[in-house]
Amino acid sequence: MKPMTLKECKKEEKADREFQKKFKFEGTINVLTQMMVDPAVTEKRGGGKNLPLRRGEILDVIQFTNQEQILCRNSQRRYGYVPRAVMLHLDTDIYDDVEIYG
Repeated sequence: MKPMTLKECKKEEKADREFQKKFKFEGTINVLTQMMVDPAVTEKRGGGKNLPLRRGEILDVIQFTNQEQILCRNSQRRYGYVPRAVMLHLDTDIYDDVEIYG
């Protein structure tokens, strides 16, 4: 990952402040996990507080808000709600039952 310029850093800080204001989010913005938009889902435009849906896109999960939706951030650093039904867990499990023999 390449280092960010001062301008890029300021832009990210501004996007984060706008997110906190728009979603009444308090505290530090932490990525809980990453999930993928189902590749079979119909792509949708975002609007209001909803994030646009793009098939196969990997999103940062900021908050599991309720049973129906998740608060996410996309690669363009845009924030919004995404329906849980269209999200898939990434296969990032750690296989601790595999032994390495030397």
